[in-house]
Amino acid sequence: MTPEASSNNAAPPLGEAGRIADVFIDPKKAFADIAARPGWIVPIVLLIVGYLAFMYCFTTHVGWEHSMRQAMETNSRVQQMDPQQREAALQMQLKFAPIGAYVAGPIVIVVIALIMAGVLLMVCKMMGASIGFKQMFGISAYAMLPGLISSLLAIVVIFIKNPEDFNLQNPLAFNLGAFLEPPPNSAKALYSLATSIDLFSFWTILLLAVGISVTVKKFPFSKALTAVLVPWVVVVLVKAGWASLFG
Repeated sequence: MTPEASSNNAAPPLGEAGRIADVFIDPKKAFADIAARPGWIVPIVLLIVGYLAFMYCFTTHVGWEHSMRQAMETNSRVQQMDPQQREAALQMQLKFAPIGAYVAGPIVIVVIALIMAGVLLMVCKMMGASIGFKQMFGISAYAMLPGLISSLLAIVVIFIKNPEDFNLQNPLAFNLGAFLEPPPNSAKALYSLATSIDLFSFWTILLLAVGISVTVKKFPFSKALTAVLVPWVVVVLVKAGWASLFG
């Protein structure tokens, strides 16, 4: 086959709209394109816009005070304070929490994508994979796009649910935590584990595994899935331990 024929048979590059659509419809095609032409800006921007839209709807329709009081009721250290100290702590949180949510939230999204890419790169290298950070960062950014769907669904829940019943820590019923009562009625470690068994987390895990297996030659999906699951399990266990000790 001539080079010209090979070039003609090569798949044309996808535009950003095509990439995003194929992440949900045809992930192998999307991640093959991402591997060839790594990028991250568009998915990260979409995630930030979705997050900010959710925070705006939460702030204007639900409000921070109820959620803050709810969180303080489940915190054993806060409950050891006298009423005046608790109220002072609440007012301090009400003053700074919205600013932190709007300013720190977008930064956290970028940092999570960077950490995810760095950890997965290290694990994959240890397992013999040949892949660059730029490719892994692109895979991580696009694999996080189910979070955009999660934000949009959470906005819907805000407007159909009684604001008094809205749980900022677990707004959607797509995890096992939806079948448990929030702490203190449930053990904090158990509730943390249950909320981690989440449809959108598994969706992202599968997309990461597809992206890695498509990008790295001779790295089957099962091996890529193991590379993703190992650090995820560690994070879930650490999160549960932290909730048990300091939640």
